[in-house]
This record gives sequence, structure tokens and C-alpha cells, in this order.
Amino acid sequence: MLDRRISEWRKYVLQGPFIHPRELDELEGRLRGELDLLKGAGLDEDEAFLIAVKRIGELGVVSRELVCTYSEPLWRRLLLTPVAKGAGTGRNTDAMVAVALAIAAAIAFRVPEFFGLGLYGPEGANVFYAQNFGFLVLPFLVLYFAWKRSLERSTLIRVAAPFAAGILVMNLYPFVPGGHTESLSALHVLIALWLTMGYAFCAGQWRDHDRRMHFVRFSGEWFIFYTLIALGGGVLTLLTLFIFGAIGLDAERFLATWVIPCGVAGAVIIAAWLADARQSVIENVAPVLTMLFTPLFTLALLAFLGTLIWTGKGITVERGVLIGFDVLLVVVVGLILYAISARDPQRGPGFFDALQLALVVCALVVDAWALWAILGRISSFGLSPNRVVALGLNLLLVVNLAWAAFLHGRFLTHSGSFTALVRWQTAYLPVYAAWAWIVVVVFPPSFGFT
Repeated sequence: MLDRRISEWRKYVLQGPFIHPRELDELEGRLRGELDLLKGAGLDEDEAFLIAVKRIGELGVVSRELVCTYSEPLWRRLLLTPVAKGAGTGRNTDAMVAVALAIAAAIAFRVPEFFGLGLYGPEGANVFYAQNFGFLVLPFLVLYFAWKRSLERSTLIRVAAPFAAGILVMNLYPFVPGGHTESLSALHVLIALWLTMGYAFCAGQWRDHDRRMHFVRFSGEWFIFYTLIALGGGVLTLLTLFIFGAIGLDAERFLATWVIPCGVAGAVIIAAWLADARQSVIENVAPVLTMLFTPLFTLALLAFLGTLIWTGKGITVERGVLIGFDVLLVVVVGLILYAISARDPQRGPGFFDALQLALVVCALVVDAWALWAILGRISSFGLSPNRVVALGLNLLLVVNLAWAAFLHGRFLTHSGSFTALVRWQTAYLPVYAAWAWIVVVVFPPSFGFT
């Protein structure tokens, strides 16, 4: 059945003037590679065929017609009926496994309560939960991908090792309560563990650039779904407080100590299941978001740079301001990376690519300006954990943005390929992971755990 559909695809493509027969053989190889990847992720042949055709690019009207031929029945199966996946399992089984793991993650997040580690103490939230959130929740996400991808034992060991090392570091280091290294390590260990979890998502084939880009796309979709779940949960919480308050009962403490924390933990798994199951089927979400926010962020940065030049003012060297700029630049880099993951790599350069280059250049200028402000603050006040982390992050972003701008420019001038830009971004992911682990492991003892 699959060979017949591939044969039909070849016939459809050859009807148009978009590709030479010799090039079609190479394209078919890519198509079959995508099919193997998608079937290995648990999709059936119908789903895998449709998504693979969309991923390798729209080769004119004929390819779009072929996609439309199979789209309607596929959507009907995805939304209305279970899909057989062999051995009696299907999409309903995926949902049940995801829900079971979400419940397990929610329970695990509250287990420390029974050992005297309450979520809230006399001085506010217990820092234990901030330090160990990833260790309490993300292992269940790894288990989901282990089940979904049928991971080998060696792959699971490679994923478990960083988790084990992180647990030891975060719970044995003598952090000064409320110190900077404590909060920095808690934040960066989540980043490091998420990228480590990406190894499980890629079924251990982390060196494959395509799989890394799939992980980037998955991360973007996960963020969208998690945000939607969080917004819905917020509305549900307010309504619950209202209806119980109407009969004279205060449900705030129960919601704050059990419902919300358990929901935060369980939603990580549910959002991942939704993103993994739907990320390629609803791929139109990514282009819409990038087309909406890329111009807005570009205009915002251009307005900011214009104001800086017009007023002659520099960036305020306050810690909060510099952290805010770091967050802004990380969001911009994330938007660029997500836009790249959503783009058809076979399409030639166009206006939107020029707009993305403008965004990259603006972010690079702002990053250089912020870097200069950070260096000025260090020269005035000396080194501190926050300043060094801000400096390191800005240097990472400068390198990423500078080379991305160069590759973008080459692509726009037809002297380079879009694939080179994709490979640069996916190859840079381990750099972020390495930096996160450095902040977690090296920084605390270097600054006396303060």
C-alpha cells in the first residue's frame, strides 16, 4: 500500500515542471527517511505519508493536491476514531498512557509533602520544589517517550545519568539560602534537563539534524499547549473559588497547595502528548505565529534602537533591566529558531526571509549594546553570579545571532542554502545545554554557593 502511494506521489510530482526525474530519486529517499522516522514515532502509514509529503516541501500544485487527497480521512481518524498501531494499541492508548503518567507526575510532585517537605513554609514557597521540579516531573515525560519510541536500554541509561548527576548537585551542594547561585542553578537545571529529555525524544539519534529540528518544533508546540492549559486552569481556578465562596467556603488553600501544583506538574505531560501527537498535523500553527510575531518584534526592536540613537541614552546598568534584556533576546532567538523549524526548506528566499534577517540584525545590535552595558557593570561593581551568567548568555547569543545573520544573508543572495542555517541552529543546541550544566555545576562552588 505504501509503495503504491509513493509511486502515485512520484507520478503526480513528475506531472509538473518543478523537478527533474534524477532529482526525484533523491527526494524519494528523503521521503522514505521521513516515513521511517514518523512510523518509528508511532504513526501509522497514512499519517506518516501525509506528514512526510508536507515536510519535504510543497512541490507545486500537484503535491498540494496529493496532500488534500488524504487530508480529510486522516483528520477524521485523528479526531474521531482510534487508529490502529499494531498489537492492539492506538491513539486512545497513547492518551491513556499520557494521562496515567500525568497523574503519576502530579503524585510524585506532592510525595515530598509526606516527608515533612511542605510546599509552603513560614517564609513562603519551599525552595526544595524549585530545585527539584525537573527531577520530580520530567522523568515521567522521559518514560512517555521511552514507551512511544521503544527506546533501548542504553539510550535510557544515557538519559538517566544527567538526571542522577543533577539530583546530587542540586541536593548536596551547600547553597546559601536565598543566594544567587541557588536560584540560577534551579533555573538552568530545568533547561539542561529539557535538552537532555530531547535525547529521548530523538530516540538517541541526537546527531541527526532533522530530529533535532523536530525537537525544536515539538518544544514550540509544547509551549503553546502548556500555555493554553495554564490559561484554562487559571479560569477554572477562579470559577472554583467563586462557586465555593458563594456557599461560604474558602477553597483557596486547597487549590494553592494541591490542585494548582498537581495541575502544573501533570500539564507538562499532557502538553507534551498533545504536541507529540499533533505537532506535524497542525503544523500551520507555527507559520501563523511566526508571521504574526516576527514583524511585531522587528518593529519593537527598531523602535527601541531608533529611540536610543535619537535620545543618546544608554541602557541602564541595573540588574533587573539587564535580566529583562536577556529574556527579550532569548525570546527573539526562540522565535527565530521556531520560525526556521516551521519553514519549508525547499522554498526559495522571499520577503519574510528578509524580515527575519532584519529581526536577527536588530537583535544582534541590541545584544551588543546590552553586552557593553554588562561589561560596564562588571567593571564598576566586579564579578557576581548574576553578572557572569548574563555575560555568558549574551556572548552565546552574539555568536549565534552573528553567524545566523551571515547565513541568512547568504541565503537571501542565493550564495548559500537554507539547510546551512538550519544545521547551524540545531548544532548550537548542545552549546546551550553545556552552558546550562556549567551554571548548575561550576558556578555555585566558584562563588562560594552564595
